[in-house]
Amino acid sequence: MRVAVDAMGGDNAPREVVKGVVLALQRDEDLEVILVGNQERIQESLRACEGPKDRVVVDPVEGVVRADEDPLLALRRKEETSVGRAVTLLKTKEADAMLSAGNTGATVAAAVFTLKFLEGVHRAGIATFIPTVHGRAVVIDVGANLRCRPEHLFQYGVMGSVFSRLMLERRNPSIGLLNIGQEDKKGTELVRETRDLFAGADINFRGNMEGQEVFMGEADVFVCEGFVGNVVLKISEGLAEAIMWMLGRQYAKEETRNAEERQNILKSLEWIRQRTDYREYGGAPLLGVDGACIIGHGRSDARAVANGIWAAARFAGLRVNEHMVDELQRLASPKC
Repeated sequence: MRVAVDAMGGDNAPREVVKGVVLALQRDEDLEVILVGNQERIQESLRACEGPKDRVVVDPVEGVVRADEDPLLALRRKEETSVGRAVTLLKTKEADAMLSAGNTGATVAAAVFTLKFLEGVHRAGIATFIPTVHGRAVVIDVGANLRCRPEHLFQYGVMGSVFSRLMLERRNPSIGLLNIGQEDKKGTELVRETRDLFAGADINFRGNMEGQEVFMGEADVFVCEGFVGNVVLKISEGLAEAIMWMLGRQYAKEETRNAEERQNILKSLEWIRQRTDYREYGGAPLLGVDGACIIGHGRSDARAVANGIWAAARFAGLRVNEHMVDELQRLASPKC
């Protein structure tokens, strides 16, 4: 399995990206990585790392898409940038999957215009994991498509269900449609029409879901338009960090507890951190494009990068895209 990695994408690139690549190679002996970006800076970072490097190939590209750069402007010089080149490697089958923690809009634009959509798919959506009381759930879309039609949201639910079944090993994933209430007639026209599409399909649809039901794990897949999904994602990340900060501060005050009690508290804190830390999830796939394209968090450190690479390799190995096309055809997905 060969994964192309945008070495220049993210707040901590290329140092943390390269460290994450070496960490991923330590875990998987069958993994190969193509690091795309500034050759001199990549080689400098590689020299500073200890671990396997014989399965790393550097593909030199000088251009970098800044975090604040307009995605469409970046698309014009796609072949000259690290993220554009990584997507091209996926298109030409020189890589089985790709990962970038850089400019999300630029990654989405490059993937959509280079890889094109899967057969029958009308819009791509970013699917991400959200921690719940029952484990992980999938939320789609969290920022790729801000102008949705009911057919787009329906396809998000189908693709998210397949993704959940394969990547999270859910036997028959349930789907919830995010809304301001559970009643059928509530919500915008978009949500109401989308609900009707789900209700008429042979799929495990649980109906409308309110925001609090996401974290209670009332469904395996939550469907929404990109604007709503991105707000949900950022709130969940901020809430997780705030809770960990408050718990850590409270722990620091508990000086009267004995060593065993303090150790038990630390174990509980670590258990919560692992379930809520975005670094443990690695990245979010762009579902609907013809390739395994994983988008990492802009703040990704080595652990997050390594997890993103493993997720990309697993996504490609499980042939998730092929299964999504089959399921959309089975359901006779509505046409736009």
